[in-house]
Amino acid sequence: MKPRGNLVRLNQFQVNEKRRQLHQLDIMIADFERMARELDFQLNAEETKAGISDVNHFAYPTFAKAARLRRDNVKNSQSDLLRQRTAAEPCLAEAEAELSKAQMLESRSTEATTSNPATEAP
Repeated sequence: MKPRGNLVRLNQFQVNEKRRQLHQLDIMIADFERMARELDFQLNAEETKAGISDVNHFAYPTFAKAARLRRDNVKNSQSDLLRQRTAAEPCLAEAEAELSKAQMLESRSTEATTSNPATEAP
């Protein structure tokens, strides 16, 4: 029937939207991981070049301090995104369950109309 068909389409849209959100979170998490690795590489290169790895040393390179701070911020952002992803997974599962229910109602509705000759027009 038409209202249930709309319900199925609405639930399918919601499932697709949740999947898209999870995919985007995965992409951003991977990007942050890549950025953190690059900053680690730059940090290690700068410390090796200066010969000082003690952050509290008076001659510790300013660029290394900045890279360390940026890396820490990127890792914090990445952990925030991981928490968001963990929270979004149950929402996707719930949306998929709702879609499944709507599809079952739709299939029952179409079976009932095709098997019941009283509902057919003469």
